[in-house]
Amino acid sequence: MVWTKQRLNNLFFFLGCAACVIMLFTFDVSFVELWEHICHAGYWLIPILGIWIVVYGLNAFAWKAIIEGNIGGPAPISFWRIFRLTVTGYALNYATPVGGLGGEPYRIMELSKDIDKQHATSSVILYAMMHFFAHFWFWFISIFIYLALVLVGDMPMTTAIGTVLGVIILFCLLAFYIFSRGYRHGLVVYVLGLIGKIPFLKGWSRRFRGNHAEALRNIDAQISALYSQDTKAFYTSLVLEYSSRMVQSLEVMFMLLLFGIDNGGGLDGMVLTYLHSVLIVAFTTLFANLIGFLPMQIGVQEGGFVLSIAALGLSAALGIFVSIICRVREIIWIAIGMALMKMKE
Repeated sequence: MVWTKQRLNNLFFFLGCAACVIMLFTFDVSFVELWEHICHAGYWLIPILGIWIVVYGLNAFAWKAIIEGNIGGPAPISFWRIFRLTVTGYALNYATPVGGLGGEPYRIMELSKDIDKQHATSSVILYAMMHFFAHFWFWFISIFIYLALVLVGDMPMTTAIGTVLGVIILFCLLAFYIFSRGYRHGLVVYVLGLIGKIPFLKGWSRRFRGNHAEALRNIDAQISALYSQDTKAFYTSLVLEYSSRMVQSLEVMFMLLLFGIDNGGGLDGMVLTYLHSVLIVAFTTLFANLIGFLPMQIGVQEGGFVLSIAALGLSAALGIFVSIICRVREIIWIAIGMALMKMKE
C-alpha cells in the first residue's frame, strides 16, 4: 500500500482521537469524582486552558525563528499555520510513547508542503532539539531558584536533597555538552549510527544511510549552520522556548490559588507562590521525561505532581487535584489539535 499524505494525515487523526478516548478511561478516579474535581476548578478552568494559547504561541514563534534561520529568510508560511502545526504536533506527541514518534513526522510531512523536504526535516529536528534543550535549561535554572529559596528560609536543605540537586546539575551539564556537539556537527547521521548498533535495526540503519547519504549530510549541515551562522535565530528560539515553561507554571499557580495557597498574599506571597509553581512544574517534567516511554505518560505525570507537591509540604490531595485537572486540560487540547488538523487553510 502506498501511504499518501492524506492517508497519513488520517492515520495521525485516528491516533489523536484514540488518545482522547484512552485518556478518558485511564483516570485513577471515577467519572463522578472527575466531575467533582472539574466543578471544584470552576471558572479557574478558563485561565488554566487559556494560558496554553500563550504557551503554544511562544512555541510557534520559537519554531518560526528556527525555520527562518534555517532557510535564511522570511518563512513562506503564515504564523497561523505554524501555530496549528505546533498544537497538533504536541497533541500527537501525547498519543505516542517516547513523545515525538507522532508529532514530528506529522510536522515534517505538513511543512514539506511549504518548503523543500530537507529544510522541513532539519527545521523540525532543530525545533525538537531546541524544545528539549530548553527543558534542560529550565531544570538547571530551577535548581538555583530552589537554592535561593533555601537561603531565605523558605525551602529545606538536607544531605539527601543536596545530593539529588547535585545529580541533576551533573545531568544537565552532560546534556548541555551533548547538545553542543549536536548543534556544531549535526545529529542525524550520529543518531542513525547509534540505532545501527541495535541488533534488529542494524540492517535497516545501514540501508537507510546508504540510500539517503547525501540528504542526511545536507540535513546535518543545515542543523550545524543555524548554530554557527545565525546565532540570533538560535538564541531567540531558546529564550522563547524557556519563556513558555515559565508561562506554563502559571497553570499550577492558578490551582494553588484555587486552594487558597498564596503564602500570605500580597506581592511577596504571589511571587513565592509562582516560584513554588515553577519548582513543581520543573520536578514533574523532569520525572515525566526520565520515564517517558508510556503513551501519554499515563501515571507518570500524576506521580510527578503528587511527589513534587508533597516535597513542598503540601497535601497529596492537592497533588491529585492538580494532576487530574492537567490531564483534563491535555484531553481538551488534544481534541483542539485534532480539530485543527482537519481545518482547512
